[in-house]
Amino acid sequence: MKIAMVCHPTHGGSGVVASELGMRLAGKGHEVHFVSHERPFRLDPMTIGVHFHRVHVSSYPLFRYPPYALALANQLSRVIQDHDIDIVHAHYAIPHSLAGILARNMNRDRDVKVVTTLHGTDITLVGTDPSYTDITRWAMEESDYVTGVSDWLAEETQQTLGQQLIVKTIPNAVDTEAFSPEKACPNLRQRFCSGGELLVAHVSNFRPVKRTEDVIRIFAKASEGLSVRMLMIGDGPDRAAAEAEARRLSIWDRVEWLGIIDDTAPLLASSDLFLLPSENESFGLAALEAMACGLPVVATGSGGIPEVVIEGETGSLAAVGDIETLARKARELIEDEERRSSFAGTARQRVLERFRWDPVIEQYETAYGQLFSGGS
Repeated sequence: MKIAMVCHPTHGGSGVVASELGMRLAGKGHEVHFVSHERPFRLDPMTIGVHFHRVHVSSYPLFRYPPYALALANQLSRVIQDHDIDIVHAHYAIPHSLAGILARNMNRDRDVKVVTTLHGTDITLVGTDPSYTDITRWAMEESDYVTGVSDWLAEETQQTLGQQLIVKTIPNAVDTEAFSPEKACPNLRQRFCSGGELLVAHVSNFRPVKRTEDVIRIFAKASEGLSVRMLMIGDGPDRAAAEAEARRLSIWDRVEWLGIIDDTAPLLASSDLFLLPSENESFGLAALEAMACGLPVVATGSGGIPEVVIEGETGSLAAVGDIETLARKARELIEDEERRSSFAGTARQRVLERFRWDPVIEQYETAYGQLFSGGS
């Protein structure tokens, strides 16, 4: 098949998943055309069968906000015509699915189908905003096939936009070779833990939903009196507040602020524990990548995280904002090497059994095929 893949190019989970999916589909013989305003950071331009089409947005004094959705729809229409596209696969509802539907409708003489994959905040934040609720619902209804990355997100979408919507759960996946305990690097341990300290990690875009200040508070309580250091990987609007909290709690000298890192696997595999105290996660891709690297995860039991992290087996869960419990559970794992090692092994095994790419690719290929075979 010929597939136009529409996604955000940033470091968020939706762009990562779309990039990995597209490259693997190309590896199975499909022709995949990525359409975005920048090349997605995980997209290898050398991948055979993968193409990238940049969306150019003109800026006129008439427009207070550049009309990206319209420029995207226009570019998608051109890609459909120039490359005889079969499927527009939109990752994230607005504006991507909307642009896909417009492009499909602009080419009614062609049998183009629109698949929309929901990733979380497109429903929980954008979809619940009164300014976008109706158009988000319409985009879902007009899509030919809708998937969500967790059972929780599928149910949340129906509750938010209407029980009549059919949302198929196809989970996120991780490259278990790229994210593996074998990626551990002794030089990194020496760089950050020259005194033999344990290493706790957090990866996110530092947005409010990630509660990065809570990460610092949890680490401060969990590591008090212990030889432990913290890696803060990523960047975003809440970084300054998190840095201020680290100074306030007098742990600044034990926290490394690494900024955005494209390849986080060596850092994760070289760490001992992962923290993810998010307000809400539709799935928790960062937790999944950490687990693939053999890390137990201490996280909030919000959204789809319990579908990834199993309490008492691969990590520990607590309520959003419950700093005391999250810190206590993190400290228990820091102090108990045997338990930490057991959780680490179980975490890696769960990823291998449930979240590898091969079965996920098969589910997407089945969905594509059903659209042209008349199945459902």
